[in-house]
Formats: sequence, structure tokens, C-alpha cells
Amino acid sequence: MNIAENIRQLQQELASSECKIIAVSKTKPVSTLMDAYEAGVRDFGENKVQEMVEKYEQMPKDIQWHMIGHLQRNKVKYIAPFVHLVHSVDSIRLLEEINKQGAKHHRVISCLLQAHISEEENKYGFTDEEIFRLIRDETIQHLKYVQVVGLMGMASFTSNEAKVHKEFEHLKLLFDALKYNDELPDQIRMEEVSMGMSGDYRIAIKEGSTMVRIGTSIFGERNYQK
Repeated sequence: MNIAENIRQLQQELASSECKIIAVSKTKPVSTLMDAYEAGVRDFGENKVQEMVEKYEQMPKDIQWHMIGHLQRNKVKYIAPFVHLVHSVDSIRLLEEINKQGAKHHRVISCLLQAHISEEENKYGFTDEEIFRLIRDETIQHLKYVQVVGLMGMASFTSNEAKVHKEFEHLKLLFDALKYNDELPDQIRMEEVSMGMSGDYRIAIKEGSTMVRIGTSIFGERNYQK
């Protein structure tokens, strides 16, 4: 497993797009992450708060840390001082907690709204209707330490590429509808569409992704015995 070569190949694939690689490093040791760092990666994604904090404390401080997993409100305080982008905001109550913790550290925390685009019930996220209700909710106008900068979505886990295309296309259409919506409050702007992982990132890029969350294709299979 040559991490640097994997990264180089991915960068070549993405060269004709404006899509950024988020290296998903969950369960991988710091030594492995440093191989990716030395190959030029500066954006790392983690699913677990404790693991992200431990790695943040041990690794160079020019890294941008992305929380891509489900985030519980009681754990926001641990990543609020340093997290670069929270991809997985799935409720207004979570936005309120991020705002509260951002205020404590005098920093505006960037977030993505997680849209539920697959038919799998076990995935988190807002429905389209809930997102449009959220942008009209007066609550969000008072969140001065939160900046929503786009959307995140996870396609169905399936070998049916047409289905994945459709789900990613839906997310991009939702993104565009919001981007050109005159009702967007100052706390929301549409700049990023985080969609695509190791198994479906090529489809995501075709459908307009600006961030792909790549783990296995960089680091190999994960060890969940940790």
C-alpha cells in the first residue's frame, strides 16, 4: 500500500475538476496519516470526536480537520476550538450548540447541512422540505458564530450506478436551488457540495461535487478492532 502513490493518482483524476480530497483517516494511526501529510494532504476527515481530538493534538497545526460523522451535541465542545468544517449538521439544535461553543472560542465555525438523499432509513440528514423550512426559521438569524457553507449527502450503498447518479444529481439540484434563493439568511451560503466516497467518488465528481471524502482508496481497508 503506497499512500503517496494513491494520493497522486487521485489528484490526477481530480485535476480537471475543482474538487478537493478529504482524506478520511478514521481508525488509522498518526504514523499513517503523516504519510499522507508528507504527500501533501492537508484536509483530514474523522468520524469520531475523541479520535479527531487525539490526532489534532499530535499532528501539525496547518491541517484542516473535517468532522464527517454523526456529531452529538454534547461533544461539540471538544472540537469547537479547532475544527475546520462540520459536514454532518442534521438538526437546528446541533447548529445552536455549534454556535454556543463557537461563541466561547470567539470563532465562527463553518458547517454543511446534511441532506438525506438516499432511501436508506439509517442515514441521518434533513429532507428537502426541512432545509427550506430551516432557511426561513428566525432561529438561524441569531446564530452569529455559525456559517453554513453548503450541503453534504451520502448516496445509497448499492451497485446500481444509475441510482447513485440520481441521488447525487438530486443533491446538486437542491444546492443550486438554495444558492439562487433570495431568502437565504446571512448565516447560509452555498459554496460546497460534499458528496462521494471511495466507492462512488467518480460519479459524485460528474454530478458536481466540490469535496470527496476518500478513505479506503488512500489508506486501504480499515481495521475496526481498535
